[in-house]
Amino acid sequence: MNTTTGLRLLPWTTPDGKPCYLSADHGDSPLSRRADEIEVLQLSMGTQLLGHARALLADRKADTGELRFLANRLCEALRDVLRVAENRGRRLPAHDGDGPAEPAGESS
Repeated sequence: MNTTTGLRLLPWTTPDGKPCYLSADHGDSPLSRRADEIEVLQLSMGTQLLGHARALLADRKADTGELRFLANRLCEALRDVLRVAENRGRRLPAHDGDGPAEPAGESS
């Protein structure tokens, strides 16, 4: 959760592609746990897709349609992984290098 806004970026979007956020008192709500599960699934799917991509790119007989399909799936996976990274980065504590880490957005 972003301690500055109190909102967590969720790993899905609205039907029109806008980001979804969760406002919760703690990170153990049912919706927060579901978001964690979906992030794990998205990362796993990206890993599996990367394996398929390597195999298809090694196949000299792969045609343009197959490569275009692969490129579209890779773009989707990259979008998902970047959203997960952004979400998790927002939840990391800030560290100024001089003392103990503080939650992002908070300072003494």
